[in-house]
Amino acid sequence: MTGSRVIVALRVPATPTRAFAAFTEGIAQWWQPNGLFQFAIGRTGTLVFEPGPTGRLVETYPGGDLVEIGRVRVWDPPRRLVLGWRQAGFAPDEQTELRVTFDDVSTGAAPCTRVTVEHIGWDTIAASGAARHGFPLRELQLRFAQWWRLLLGGLGEVADPATRTNPR
Repeated sequence: MTGSRVIVALRVPATPTRAFAAFTEGIAQWWQPNGLFQFAIGRTGTLVFEPGPTGRLVETYPGGDLVEIGRVRVWDPPRRLVLGWRQAGFAPDEQTELRVTFDDVSTGAAPCTRVTVEHIGWDTIAASGAARHGFPLRELQLRFAQWWRLLLGGLGEVADPATRTNPR
């Protein structure tokens, strides 16, 4: 993958084990679809991780249809997760990579994990392609960073339900 990336980090009140589980097993609880960056045009389903080093991330739809978003490249609970990433509008040979780390940053009795999302390879997506929506690379990356920040806030609520402020 190339050097263009989006990096977002957020501390969640949970152990790395719990944060990793919330990210993978609980993705349907914290993931919020974004109409601009869909996995299938005009459809919104439920995200599900097929766990393990040969797993994948898929979006499933009523009736059983699914779209593969990406295959797991690294499955190292509770420290690291890496997977390929594809969206609607990507050309057949286009793909980005999602890298997620879970670092224990606890300083006292309460657990705390820094979840860092690094989404790389956006410069490999054709500027004229549908997936870019006509955005210059920098603006596209900013929009993705804003979306990931929102998503990680929801992850924090799922990782520690005691902090939940709104039902999902």
